[in-house]
Amino acid sequence: MITGAAGATVYYNLKLRHPILDLPIIDYDLALLLQPMLLLGISIGVVLNILFAEWMVTVLLIILFIVTSTRSFFKGVETWKKETIIKKEVSRRLTSSNAGAEDVAYKLLPGGSRVRNEGYKTPEVSVVDNVYWKDFTILIAVWIILLVLHIFKTYTSTCSTTYWILNVLQVPVAVGASVYEAVCLYKGTRVVMSSGDAVITWKVHQLILYCCCGILAGIVGGLLGLGGGFILGPLFLELGIPPQVSSATATFVMIFSSSMSVIQYYLIGRFPVPYAMYFVAVATVAALVGQHVVRKIISIVGRASVIIFILAFTIFVSALSLGGVGIADTIRKIKEGQHMGFDNICAYNPV
Repeated sequence: MITGAAGATVYYNLKLRHPILDLPIIDYDLALLLQPMLLLGISIGVVLNILFAEWMVTVLLIILFIVTSTRSFFKGVETWKKETIIKKEVSRRLTSSNAGAEDVAYKLLPGGSRVRNEGYKTPEVSVVDNVYWKDFTILIAVWIILLVLHIFKTYTSTCSTTYWILNVLQVPVAVGASVYEAVCLYKGTRVVMSSGDAVITWKVHQLILYCCCGILAGIVGGLLGLGGGFILGPLFLELGIPPQVSSATATFVMIFSSSMSVIQYYLIGRFPVPYAMYFVAVATVAALVGQHVVRKIISIVGRASVIIFILAFTIFVSALSLGGVGIADTIRKIKEGQHMGFDNICAYNPV
């Protein structure tokens, strides 16, 4: 379901430009920094999903979703207040000078958006002209290499020497790609310009922290069967990236991680294809409709902070629904006296 929604959203976003700068709405430098580590984390998370009992996964899911939705909500409130200040300033200047809207200079909110009289509107261009193909090729290459390793792993015995070698080989592939981007960002040969303010000056500990966050997001995504993008979105907002760009970049990264998660669960026999295809179709349609609706809402209210509130609300509702189902299932298993502890991965046989 997440893969379908992410795929539809990415297809929609590939044609869009940054709301203010002459850049794609997807920040490919952030994607290249975090996507390889996210994929590595996904592999770890899928293994942990086999080890952990379902009630453990449910508890982690509820805690993570509530914390993430709360932080996103307060970030939305902060951005809303900044947008209100700018709107009032624009109104005051227009009233005092009797000038047209075109005479007023608008600024980018730190972590927010530009406010215009005509509302928010992101221009569309050709996908061919809007994609950074070198970065995109690297991302695809990392995804394919890790996929091949996982496919080879299915032809080995679980916990055999070859099995662990194939697992370990994922590390240099993922770390190598992220380190390449991190070194370029540190030296300044590549820059993250999506914030619209001064170019971000990266420090070593920041780069290490963000790479670790990428792995953590992947572990959580693989463990819970998610893409991990819902963690990266708020992380990008903390960097001062506008909500539109944060959402687009997180979704772009999530298409790689969620698809990898789907394939890994399929390879270990935990992916009901007919059931999943139904939700993929529904999620794809919902994502395309949602993109149009959200853009329309932002155009009307002139506030990009709406995206943050939608993100917070979606995560919170997910915590309630998925958590409720998980709790009910856990209670049923307790009554039936089923095993509720850790499982042995070496004894696991795909169904």
